[in-house]
Amino acid sequence: MTTPVADFLRAYAASGTARLHMPGHKGRGPLGCEAWDLTEISGADSLYEAAGVIARSEENAAALFGSAATFYSTEGATQCIKAMLFLALRNRRLGTPSVILAPRNVHKSFVHAAALLDFEPVWLWPEEGSSLCACPITAEGLEKALASLPAPPAAVYVTSPDYLGNRADISALAEVCHARGTLLLTDNAHGAYLRFLSPSLHPLDQGADLTCDSAHKTLSVLTGGAYLHISKAAPAALREHARSALALFGSTSPSYLTLASLDLCNRRLSEAYPARLREAVRRLEALGKALSARGWQTEPSDPLRLTLRAPAGLTGLDLADRLRRGGAECEYADRDFLVLMAAPDNAPEDFARVSAALGENRAPAAPAVSLPPARGERVLSVREALFAPQKTVPVEESLGRVCGAPTVSCPPAVPIAVSGERIGEAALALFRHYGIKYVDVLQD
Repeated sequence: MTTPVADFLRAYAASGTARLHMPGHKGRGPLGCEAWDLTEISGADSLYEAAGVIARSEENAAALFGSAATFYSTEGATQCIKAMLFLALRNRRLGTPSVILAPRNVHKSFVHAAALLDFEPVWLWPEEGSSLCACPITAEGLEKALASLPAPPAAVYVTSPDYLGNRADISALAEVCHARGTLLLTDNAHGAYLRFLSPSLHPLDQGADLTCDSAHKTLSVLTGGAYLHISKAAPAALREHARSALALFGSTSPSYLTLASLDLCNRRLSEAYPARLREAVRRLEALGKALSARGWQTEPSDPLRLTLRAPAGLTGLDLADRLRRGGAECEYADRDFLVLMAAPDNAPEDFARVSAALGENRAPAAPAVSLPPARGERVLSVREALFAPQKTVPVEESLGRVCGAPTVSCPPAVPIAVSGERIGEAALALFRHYGIKYVDVLQD
């Protein structure tokens, strides 16, 4: 597969051209990669008006992912999330309200988009939950929620996989959405690789209309590289307006290093990647089975993630420290879980190091904990609250106050209380559980 962006950068770096243009390092510097770090000079194309090397590279990506169109982001899935929400709202049917229906385990960029675009989130709640990160929703639950609304929302938005690796039944959810006359948007930030399994588990292949992938999370792409995919079955207007939607939330100076990594990744995906992916999945499965045999409790998760539930007397943070001492770093840990993310570029010794560091678990299983999302009373819209004067207070002083900015670390970046909601006892309990000490609230 061709690599037009990387080819241009390589040729320009070798040309010896005097750089009387940005960036200021002029292709020289201590990192060693400065020669490829360009701006929109002649021949380099322009991300939000792409008609040259970037457009050709995106066409390669679209062919690989089976989309009607795929667009690059150098500012992560966060930019793509905001863009696809904008597209759903701008292109909604006449008379459709500015409402997005979503399970509560959204990334905080969704909340920021609600403030910027002034839409109303209507939350889908699970019957029970064991983590802030998870919010399992069934097709039956979605059907019931849609039937309760006076009109179809502009879209239904689902995070899958979530931070613990749980995947939604996208096919069933898509069927419900389309029967009800609404779009299905998926935050597939953690699942770009799902397209290259056999069979594909990617949301596009399961009926989603718009999907964002963080390429850098599971593929060989520099941090910030992401995709916005438009389904072949989606309305044509979504594809036609996608670049302007991305430009609305992106810098006019996208990183050409990140663009080059997206471009070069196309070639890797088109060659030996599926076989290497199968091997990585096999190794991770073997590690999971070995740890289970040694007393560790593994949780269901997507194929490139291993999620362990901390046993009694230990936390996921303790397990992360144990790994660190053994020369390995996890993706995420909290009181209840340890999450490891693998990829084909992990060497076999990486898995061996994890196995040696964790060793054998002799502690009993931790008792089941119910941690459903906190259902806060809506006092103001997200936009009204996020733009209102705020102050930071200790969590213990937040009870009864209205949440200002959503307070949560990244990872997992899933808000406990959403802007405009009154903080109740349930939110307070979750703040304590996840070790959050301060929260932004509206001023009196």
